[in-house]
Amino acid sequence: MTAFHYPFATAVSRCLAPSKVMIAAAALALGGCGQQSGGGDQLVVGFSQIGSESGWRSAETKAARIAAEKRGVNLRIADAQQRQENQIQAVRAFIAQGVDGILLAPVVSTGWDPVLREAKAADIPVILVDRQIETSDPGLYLSVVTSDQVLEGRMAGDWLVKSVAGRNCPVVELQGTVGSSSVVARKKGFDEAISKAPNLKIVRSQSGDFTRSKAKEVMESAVKALGATNICAVYAHNDDMMIGAIQAMKEAGMKPGKDVLTVSIDGVPDIFRAMAEGDANATVELTPEMVAPALDMLAAFKKNGTQPVKWHQTETRLYLPDTAAAEYERRKNLY
Repeated sequence: MTAFHYPFATAVSRCLAPSKVMIAAAALALGGCGQQSGGGDQLVVGFSQIGSESGWRSAETKAARIAAEKRGVNLRIADAQQRQENQIQAVRAFIAQGVDGILLAPVVSTGWDPVLREAKAADIPVILVDRQIETSDPGLYLSVVTSDQVLEGRMAGDWLVKSVAGRNCPVVELQGTVGSSSVVARKKGFDEAISKAPNLKIVRSQSGDFTRSKAKEVMESAVKALGATNICAVYAHNDDMMIGAIQAMKEAGMKPGKDVLTVSIDGVPDIFRAMAEGDANATVELTPEMVAPALDMLAAFKKNGTQPVKWHQTETRLYLPDTAAAEYERRKNLY
């Protein structure tokens, strides 16, 4: 299946290759790798994005660019290539630049207090998007825009409990990036849901790092270890991993969506196409429209000191095959 990826075309993104992090920081401090600073009252915002590891992540970045353009915001995006050290360097570079605000999609949940203290000392508000962090001082960030990721996992688990109708069901779980808040939350919600059903048991749980290629490898290993007939369902922490798992299962002669139930999270076009083709069963939507509300909160705070809610929760919905074809057509040009 075709991956829906959009390149991070900004020069800032290119500067943040792991081997050039320090050069990038210096370049950003001098004006953002050739990007022009905002003039007059234009809001200048730095966005430390995790990377482009999935179709959903690329969609979030595309949506961020659109939201910024509509609002006349100079949004500077730094692609961290899934490395926390790159994100920390990017945030420090944005601080040195004197931006009006910083958006941070944290790759992992811990280790952020020192750099966030630097931002606070520079009087630069930080808003978290998509993921939470663990901190002893919530005052280090202005707000967080996320879904209820425990609810996402719980909705996936509830659907599976109803779908297996009491029969014995060994489950393979594909977790996301180790140490990320979304992994902890989505696992917690799913575990809570299936704990009510003794017929459901997770027999293998491993990280696919939110990528199709890694998840395919993990699923291939699971099929070899457990046997194709001993897997009733697969739960993936994102759709891209499920797409990789579906490919692995089909290559092993299995029939995902029929003999093996699938449920995952995000709502990217490819999973809707897989559902329409009978290869997948359910997805829980995670909207990529995270930056728009963050920019609105930041603008109101900078203009008149309006204190935003500490947690802006986005909507969570379960989608099934009956609307899959229509959803694919609606979303395919958005991702």
